This record gives sequence, structure tokens and C-alpha cells, in this order.
Amino acid sequence: MGLRAKFNLVMLVAFLIGLALAGSLSYYMVYENARRQVLNEAAVMNGQASAIGAYTASEIAPLLAPQFSRRFLPQSVPAWAAQTNFRMLQQQFPDYSFRAVVLNPTNPADLPAPWQAEIIDTLKREPGRAELVTERDTPTGRILSVSSPIVIKDAACLVCHSTPGAAPASMVDLYGPNNGFNWKLNEVLGAQIVSVPMRVPFERANQTFVTVMAGLAAVFLVMMVLLNVTLQTVIIRPVRRISAGANEVSMGKMDAPEVVVRGKDEIASLAASFNRMRRSLANALKMLGE
Repeated sequence: MGLRAKFNLVMLVAFLIGLALAGSLSYYMVYENARRQVLNEAAVMNGQASAIGAYTASEIAPLLAPQFSRRFLPQSVPAWAAQTNFRMLQQQFPDYSFRAVVLNPTNPADLPAPWQAEIIDTLKREPGRAELVTERDTPTGRILSVSSPIVIKDAACLVCHSTPGAAPASMVDLYGPNNGFNWKLNEVLGAQIVSVPMRVPFERANQTFVTVMAGLAAVFLVMMVLLNVTLQTVIIRPVRRISAGANEVSMGKMDAPEVVVRGKDEIASLAASFNRMRRSLANALKMLGE
């Protein structure tokens, strides 16, 4: 195996090892960044839902309270307002969703889907947990969900959810006496779930990863070409000239021209040493001939 082949083999092995390390690090960084982007979108949606709920509770509910004796208006419920707002948003962004689901809801429309019920069960088993991040596969791609527990911390909120007799008659007339009652203070009743698609950020992450790896491969190819040209010019060609000169001397051709010395590097020093050895050998042969 020639010097060039050995050099290229060592460089190829080093490149593959470096590419594997760089690829692993790049993959982690771009996909972790994509996941943080999805979590940030979920945090924005969660904050918007909380803001809608707070506005409804402080501004809308007091205006509608005088009508409760005649009929119950769900527009006064913060969770209803937030979900209605996001249903309108879903018309433009169908993969994004917000749900405030309860195992025993007043409105049957707030019953959880099976995967949402599993999230609520997890939050009930871990009552001190403030947030739960989950992922699931759907026909449109992978979805990340950020869930926070729904807990009644204000005893005044139990007026509508303790017993049918204590609740507003208009609410019982609308939803019936069997829904949304017997809630307990500080008990995890459900979950506020924000779902954000991971498809687009992860597709961008994949494109970024491929671009980075292609760039590394291109840099390696350019480096290999430059190194091979340098190797050929600085090492292989001078060594071949020295080897050819040594071959002629070994065959007794003492009148062969000396190797041209170029530069002051190690190869030039080797050529100069070879020339001195050749002259010394020629002088020795002359002395023996005399």
C-alpha cells in the first residue's frame, strides 16, 4: 500500500469518527432546539388561555351574573371562553388545540378523550405536579402536549359544583343534576391541555441537520483534495526523485545528476544528505580505483 493510500485511509477513518461525533452532537442540538420551540409555542398558548380565562372571570362574568336567575350563560365560564376562542383558531391551525377537560364536567362536551383521561390520571397520582409534557403520534404527525392540573383552590367556586341544590337553578336546568357535582377542594379534577404539532419544527430540524452534515462532508472533501495535492508536491514527488537517484547509484551510475534541493524542510534536508552521501561514495570509489 502506497504512502498516499495509507494517508487517505487514516484521514477517512478520522473523518468518519469525527463525522459520527459531530453528527451526534448536531442531531441533539437541532432536535432539542426544535423541541424547545414547540414547548415555547405551547407556553404562549397556555398563557393566552389563562389570560382569556382571567378576563372572562373579571370582566365578562360580573356583567352576565344578573341574568343567572333566568338562564345560565356558559359565556361566563373562563374555560368555556378559552376553548371557544381556540376552536376559532383551530379553523386556521387545525393541528393546534386547547382543551380544559374534567372527569366529571358540568358540560358533557368537556369530557376527556382516552389519551386525555390518562393524563388526568397521571396528574391525580402526582398531586404536587404543576406540569406534564407528553407526546403522541397522530395521522398528521407527532403532537406534543403540555398539561397542567385543574384544581379548585377557592371554596367560592364550589357553590356551583358541590350539590345540585346549592348550584344555580338555571345551570341545573341547562346541564342536569348529574353533571359537575361533588367536586372537592384541592382535588385534581381534570387538566388544561395545550397540544402543538411537532411536524414543522422537526422537519426544519431535519433539514438543518442534513445541511450541517453535507457541509461537513464538503469541507472534508476539499480538505482531502488540498492535503493530497500538498502530499504529492511536498513529500511524494521529492521522495520519488530521491528514490530514483538512490536506485541509479545502487546500479553503479555515479555520473547521474544530483537530486535538486528545494526549500529548507525535512525533505530538502534528506535530499541534501543523499547528495552528500552520493558524492562521498563517488570519491571513495575513485580512491579505490587509484
